[in-house]
Amino acid sequence: MAIASASAFRLSPCSLKFRIHNNHPSTPKSFNLRFHPRHNSLCVSTSVSISNTDIQTAPNDLVASLLSKVVQTDGGVLLQKEEHKEVAEVVQELQKYCVKEPVKCPLIFGEWDVVYCSRPTSPGGGYRSALGRVFFKTKQMVQVVEAPDIVRNKIEFTALGFLDGEVSLKGKLKALDTEWIQVVFEAPELKLGSWKAQYGGQSEVKLRITYVDEKISMAAEFASKCTKVVNGFYLKFMYDNIIIRL
Repeated sequence: MAIASASAFRLSPCSLKFRIHNNHPSTPKSFNLRFHPRHNSLCVSTSVSISNTDIQTAPNDLVASLLSKVVQTDGGVLLQKEEHKEVAEVVQELQKYCVKEPVKCPLIFGEWDVVYCSRPTSPGGGYRSALGRVFFKTKQMVQVVEAPDIVRNKIEFTALGFLDGEVSLKGKLKALDTEWIQVVFEAPELKLGSWKAQYGGQSEVKLRITYVDEKISMAAEFASKCTKVVNGFYLKFMYDNIIIRL
């Protein structure tokens, strides 16, 4: 989890994110909400049955298909509109195989690379916008979920082609039910070379864990945004953001 953000560095709404689990033995496996799927053999009538292997093939094939579409796409930036639709179709199918009560799944914990967002600017805000990418070349987007309730988001980049930097967020996770979590983030911290500073304020995000296994985790992010209307009132809108992590 995938997770939320603050000011410029925030997991903006309206995006789809995927992560892929890194092999860091020192980090426990788990995130805002992920659990180890277990599939038992399924009997269809008294004469037909599906083996455990057959059942597991479907999600495995979907994961393989998904990764082939999102890996090395700069978090989804390089994909065209139709390609984003293809990713969304696979995501919709894969979430049917999500374990029950994923928020309780230990697989949600660990260190993950954010490899896809349906809205590419979601992880990083202005740093990942079309203009921001001209000056800040993303090297890595990482999310760490530490038991029992800590979430850390970090984007590493090269500024102006020569200066290493990063923007990071630290948040506290709260389970809302068996599928939903809320993360409240502290103000983001910016580092450029040896210089660092904190700016902005708190932010929060609500996530629904839609799939998790030993390889990847997916989450749908819902964040509210207030827009002022002509009559002086504010309307609150909800945005869906899908996150894929490896």
